Amino acid sequence: MQGNHTGVTEFILLGFTGSPQLQTILFVVFLVIYIVTLVGNLGMIALITAESRLHTPMYFFLLNLSLIDTVYSSVTAPQALVNFLAECKAVFFAGCAMQFFFFSVCANAEALILAVMAYDRFIAICKPLLYTIIMSRKVCIQLVATSYFCAFVNAVVHAGSLFSLSFCGPNIIDHFFCDLAPLQKLSCSSTHMDSRLHFVFAAVTGLSTVLIILVSYIYIILNILRIRSTEGRRKAFSTCTAHLTSVGILYGILFFMYLRPTSGNSSDQDKLVSVFYTLVIPMLNPLIYSLRNKDVKHALRKVICRESGGPQGTKCCPGY
Repeated sequence: MQGNHTGVTEFILLGFTGSPQLQTILFVVFLVIYIVTLVGNLGMIALITAESRLHTPMYFFLLNLSLIDTVYSSVTAPQALVNFLAECKAVFFAGCAMQFFFFSVCANAEALILAVMAYDRFIAICKPLLYTIIMSRKVCIQLVATSYFCAFVNAVVHAGSLFSLSFCGPNIIDHFFCDLAPLQKLSCSSTHMDSRLHFVFAAVTGLSTVLIILVSYIYIILNILRIRSTEGRRKAFSTCTAHLTSVGILYGILFFMYLRPTSGNSSDQDKLVSVFYTLVIPMLNPLIYSLRNKDVKHALRKVICRESGGPQGTKCCPGY
């Protein structure tokens, strides 16, 4: 991906400027977020894998979301943690390209999997009698594989286009990871076509996923309104609340990032927003799905009781 006129062999990640004391505080904050993210997502993966009750399409998609969030946070957090303490904050050209590539894969895959999960909820609520037929194991695998493939293609286009630009210097990236906008600012060649290409591919992915989610939930809401009993409506809607919360947080942050006035933007504001969608959201997703999902909480209690006391340990879990 390195162009013939690229003189830069490494980049310097400026990160979050400030006093050494502030750097230490940020290191602790990032470390706590990263540990919670790993524990939450890897725990969710282990729980879904171990508990047969969770071997359903919805939790298969959730398992993949947790896998994506684990990789997503690991793309940026370790490098940021090292840079908080290191005097030399250099990253090789190839390393920067790989970081951006995997960041792009995870960002696109996250949006696509959330769209697939919305479609899954649409089938479950609007076509319950056909759910097991439509959402068969083969179909679920195909949906996830297609999401990964589309994310991979997007990432290849984004990274290939960006790192085919010429970088002659300076090489200081005013960010805590190799992101699109700060890298484009460093290019000594025209970024007009590159920006248009990024916009088109991002728009296609963004608009298609938003459209799938919106249409799915319009049908879901209309179907729920037809349910006569209040309890039936509550139960039907409760299966969607965790997903809606995740979607709301993600797209709320993205809309704030891309729809705010350009004149008021600052690099510090961009970094703060980036922290939310690269680190905070991957940390929140397993918490949202565990705290707002009875099946997950029941399965977690079941596993804890089974591990702590075996068959006799079931007495610690009423209703198990």
